[in-house]
Amino acid sequence: MTIKVALAGAGAFGIKHLDGIQNIPDVQVVSLISRELDKTQEVADQYGIPHVTTDLAESLKIQEVDAVILCTPTQLHAAQAKACLEAGKHVQVEIPLCDVLKEGEEVVALQKQTGLVAMCGHTRRFNPSHQWVRQRILAGQYHIQQMDVQTYFFRRTNMNALGQPRSWTDHLLWHHAAHTVDLFAYQTRSPIVQANAIQGPIHPELKIAMDMSIQLKAANGAICTLSLSFNNDGPLGTFFRYIGDTGTYIARYDDLVQSHSKGPETPIDVSGVDVSMNGIELQDREFFAAIREGREPNASVAQVLPCYQVLHQLEQQLQA
Repeated sequence: MTIKVALAGAGAFGIKHLDGIQNIPDVQVVSLISRELDKTQEVADQYGIPHVTTDLAESLKIQEVDAVILCTPTQLHAAQAKACLEAGKHVQVEIPLCDVLKEGEEVVALQKQTGLVAMCGHTRRFNPSHQWVRQRILAGQYHIQQMDVQTYFFRRTNMNALGQPRSWTDHLLWHHAAHTVDLFAYQTRSPIVQANAIQGPIHPELKIAMDMSIQLKAANGAICTLSLSFNNDGPLGTFFRYIGDTGTYIARYDDLVQSHSKGPETPIDVSGVDVSMNGIELQDREFFAAIREGREPNASVAQVLPCYQVLHQLEQQLQA
């Protein structure tokens, strides 16, 4: 059976999903939704997608659509995820699930009510570099004592990953911190019991903090320090240092190295960890496999909700 998909958001991240889906058998994108019809049609033509629209509701009425992938602005995620579930469609919503905790809780409640597959794009769970570390943890060969994470971008104007103007404002806490807050609890296999945050000045036009620092502690005693910035003039991206009882590892996107007190870093080959080195593709493969197998996916909305509970606590702390 071919799974028929509608994809909302033909921007930088939507295109990453379209590229990944091309490598997954028996999956077809049949509808593309985005704000500007001309640009959406261009992308649809490139990927052979037969239907384009600027209205998600129009795609949800297409009977053959089995599932929806949402790569839309953060502020729309929860409401659109609920609309998909209410229309009887499985849904994968890109990170973050929400930027208001109550809305995320409503998505989780609706998923339980419908029994449909609903997952969130917490890509770090799927990147082969982080999977390699997790396999060692699950085998009892490695225990995290500390994670030190840097999430750095240069984004003093409101541009996306392709250097194009954004129609919405990104957020260090609800978007970029979500990756690490979830990964820390996932890799330590222990709930977060303590969280603190401080932030720098609010940008006068974007109305968001451009710099932030977060501390986390898991119930098992592991700690995490996360530094985030939209002011950093390179290198850009997120860099994870795992400090554990049997080694120190540094993950830079899909590269993983072991760090040593003496001598150079040792590269670790993670190419055999999974069927692809593309975290987005692996995330999509899990979504479609869960639909076919009628099971809860890794990074289901229920599994990631504790991350958003922590972000909510941090937001309250910052506002206070």
